[in-house]
Amino acid sequence: MEEKTLTRARVDMEIAKKLVPVRRSARERLVLTCRMLGSHGHWYGGLAGQLTTKGEREGTFWTLRFGVGADEATLSDLILVDEHLNVLEGDSLANPAVRFHLWVYRARPDVQSIVHTHPPAVSALSMTGQALKVAQMDATPFHENCSYLAEWPGLPIGDDEGHAIAGALGPKNKALLLAHHGLLTAGVSLEEAAVLAIWLEQAAQAQLRAAAVGQIREIRPELAAESRDFLLKPEIVDLTFQYFARQVLRADPTCLSATPAG
Repeated sequence: MEEKTLTRARVDMEIAKKLVPVRRSARERLVLTCRMLGSHGHWYGGLAGQLTTKGEREGTFWTLRFGVGADEATLSDLILVDEHLNVLEGDSLANPAVRFHLWVYRARPDVQSIVHTHPPAVSALSMTGQALKVAQMDATPFHENCSYLAEWPGLPIGDDEGHAIAGALGPKNKALLLAHHGLLTAGVSLEEAAVLAIWLEQAAQAQLRAAAVGQIREIRPELAAESRDFLLKPEIVDLTFQYFARQVLRADPTCLSATPAG
């Protein structure tokens, strides 16, 4: 009788075989990312935060026009800018803080999309002087993958701040916790940057709750690395993104319309 051992390789093969990708444009995926981050509290305090994703033309980036909250974004609220933040498509201005994203893109050619937000738990953790701790399975995507910028460089609208943030992220990490500030995720895809931002806020929330009741015990490094590598597989990331996207579409089936906010 054939032994049916469930190996991780077999799980990967079954996921890839059954995954039916949802084909959406970069602009549609950016709107969905804005809405899902808004629904997860990443814009709870106002307009602070930015999302960018590379355009088809070299040196161009899609982002949300200045003054629009992520939770109300539509296709008409997106603008295409160049490396000088000149608007190439769309109406209105870019958020001036998008400038520091450009430093990250220049330093990291592998990065396709960036999320920067100030969600509640990350904001609270950023006030403590503590880096993120990988002490629970859902935090393992950040094992040796989340840098920490211990000193706030100031309002990130200038080149000095961009240089500091890009340097702190480093040559390979996909996430950054900024002291006195918030989070940044840098993904090889828009889906990865979005999912990591949601996961990072959830990990920070769990860390704060755990610290209130006792000492935090971190996961063994080899187990954390194994879990990280599995959870960050593109197939897993895409399935997770599609789950969050379905939540957005159930809440507002018209969110991918072209009607601008305001």
